[in-house]
Amino acid sequence: MDKIDKELLIKIADLHKIPSGSFNIRKNGDSIDRNSNKDIEIISKKNKSGIDIIVKDGVKNKSVHIPVILTLGGFSDLVYNDFYIGKDCDVTIIAGCGIHNATCKDSQHDGIHSFHIGENSTVKYIEKHYAEGNGEGKKILNPITKIVMKNGAKFDFESLQIGGVSYSVRKTFAKLGKDCVLNVKENILTTENQYAKTCFKVDLIGENSKCEVVSHSVAQDNSKQEFISQIIGKNKCFGHVECDGILLDNARIISVPKIDAVCKDASLVHEAAIGKIAGEQLVKLMTLGLTQEEAEKIIIKGFLNS
Repeated sequence: MDKIDKELLIKIADLHKIPSGSFNIRKNGDSIDRNSNKDIEIISKKNKSGIDIIVKDGVKNKSVHIPVILTLGGFSDLVYNDFYIGKDCDVTIIAGCGIHNATCKDSQHDGIHSFHIGENSTVKYIEKHYAEGNGEGKKILNPITKIVMKNGAKFDFESLQIGGVSYSVRKTFAKLGKDCVLNVKENILTTENQYAKTCFKVDLIGENSKCEVVSHSVAQDNSKQEFISQIIGKNKCFGHVECDGILLDNARIISVPKIDAVCKDASLVHEAAIGKIAGEQLVKLMTLGLTQEEAEKIIIKGFLNS
């Protein structure tokens, strides 16, 4: 790996060196380094591009890294990753994609991740997206996440787009069994003429299933974002969706909620707030000697990290 590769891995996966444990590093469509162990096995798919990640029953306090980097212009990558999590597990999965494109041709990565989570297992999944490069070619990322949770499972999903991505459509589909908990925290930053769209569809199927989806977004310059959520309560359950956005310059943010209580015992809530940075916040920081631009950066950083 060269300097650009290493810097991308730090940005998207906090990897300063090759990790211990199980990992798979993918670059420009190929796996360039991989390790499996007795707890977490990584196997290449035979009939299409991608890997199977198999976590054995009872595995606790383990992690697996599966970052993807693209450094070629005019390159399009499609990968299918399936995660099979056994019963009574507790694991952390660090994914993410970084693109460096300094050409006039587009670079694109589409990742389809499917999670099959066993009973009473807990999974923390972190997916961070970042792009860079001074070329006119677009940096495109279109992730799809499919989650199926068996009784008593918990899934914590952190989805971050930290800058530089020209175009992205993120789709998440989840089906929750009895006593399952899904927590989603999404942070998205767009600038210039970038476009980002996120779509969530959650089926609360099992009794006492719960989901919490929180989206924090900042749109600057002439960028545009869309947030679409659909929560369907099919049993005694609880679902809460919160979409908060900060607008700067000529940017736009659109929020489209849909909540559907199929069962009379379902409790579903949606909240949305979109607007510019409050003037009193800027004034308070500017009285400390900061410029407006510096104050805005501090407020945005705090908002996206909250």
